[in-house]
Amino acid sequence: MILAGLRLSELEDLMQELKATKFRAKQIHNWIYFKSVSNIDEMTNLSKDFREELKKIATVTETKIKLKQVSKDGTIKYLVEYPDGECVETVLMRFDNRANLTACVSSQVGCAVNCSFCATGKGGFKRNLTYQEIIEQVLTIQRDTGLKVTNIVFMGQGEPLLNLENMLKALEIFNEDFQIGARRITISTSGIIPGIEKLANLNLQSTLAISLHAPNHELRKEIMPIENKYNIQDLKKALKNYIEKTGRRITIEYILIHGFNDTAPVAKELAYLLKDLKCNINLIPYNSVIENDYKKPSNNDIMKFKYLLEHSGKKVTVRLERGADIDAACGQLRGKNIKNNE
Repeated sequence: MILAGLRLSELEDLMQELKATKFRAKQIHNWIYFKSVSNIDEMTNLSKDFREELKKIATVTETKIKLKQVSKDGTIKYLVEYPDGECVETVLMRFDNRANLTACVSSQVGCAVNCSFCATGKGGFKRNLTYQEIIEQVLTIQRDTGLKVTNIVFMGQGEPLLNLENMLKALEIFNEDFQIGARRITISTSGIIPGIEKLANLNLQSTLAISLHAPNHELRKEIMPIENKYNIQDLKKALKNYIEKTGRRITIEYILIHGFNDTAPVAKELAYLLKDLKCNINLIPYNSVIENDYKKPSNNDIMKFKYLLEHSGKKVTVRLERGADIDAACGQLRGKNIKNNE
């Protein structure tokens, strides 16, 4: 039995089997989620005899760090390996003068959405992650660094809304067991409309982020095949319904690719598309990967695009570049590891 991922009630049931008190369950829960231990012997307020009994039927984790990269800006990227040998990436991001420690987690091994600008989809879709495998990414970070993650973004490998059940269970555990506030958790999607509708009905307090990256159907389908299934106008209707039901502001994520979607006419078209949506816009300068020839825009072009959007009255930010000196783009580290093992 793997202890990481068990709720307090499940640990209490386990203690009942071992004829131990419920208080033991609280102690174990604290060791797993707040002290981030990797083995039962580290649970020093449990008696040695009890630890030996527990070790006969359970272990804390079987997840390992396959590779680790540390950036000069403090970003740490992990390639996390699960018992079946499959790997995903997770990232710890730190920002100067902020107490926030943000974990970017993956929801799938590979990705079926296959956006042309993303390295993850190039290796194809392998499988969904279980909710325990999702939370293991954050536990791995905490065990390795001794730090407490304060924010979660579902922006790693995979499409969270195509693994909705496991994503929601992981979100619940992040909220209740890790005690990370729901408003500190962001769910990013390429625009899976049934999943957005489900989130609207659940009325979660978490932030919904939409990977849009183009203002119209023709441009978007060139880089995001999902546009052929869930087109941008239907997506906008789903987003308006989500905002109406939840009252929450959404985030529009927009990767800027030089000469493709970073021009003044495109900025004006995007402003028009978003004018009646309650949203903030996060511009993301493209992070080059070897799988394509896309380029990052100049700082001047980025600022022009930002200005045109701000002129429409929206709050617009440019995402800080993190981990530029390591395999920063999502999927790069896993892809490199796969190639090295072929």
